[in-house]
Amino acid sequence: MKTIIKLEELAMFLLGIYFFSLLPYPWWLFLALILVPDIGILGYLFNDRLGAITYNIFHHKGLAITIYLMGIYLSLPLWQLAGTLLFSHASLDRIFGYGLKFDKGFKFTHLGEIGK
Repeated sequence: MKTIIKLEELAMFLLGIYFFSLLPYPWWLFLALILVPDIGILGYLFNDRLGAITYNIFHHKGLAITIYLMGIYLSLPLWQLAGTLLFSHASLDRIFGYGLKFDKGFKFTHLGEIGK
């Protein structure tokens, strides 16, 4: 089952790359910004609950899709870029087993415990 999930996430990551290719930005920008959503990890500096909330906000695909679609609706390529990066980053993280977090600690995710 884990292999199927990883393949599905890979397909979504490739979809994110495709959506980026439709935007008026150079390719190096995708590579430069792909890790920016990990800023959500800073919440863990305060406590596990806040860390889970901030991390999950930056890694929620529903939010990423909403931002992307709002960018289309409002004709704001920067919003489309943000949505694409959030979506692509979340997919990439899930390929490596980093899912949405529970407030028990960073290693507890909806995909299981990291490292187990």
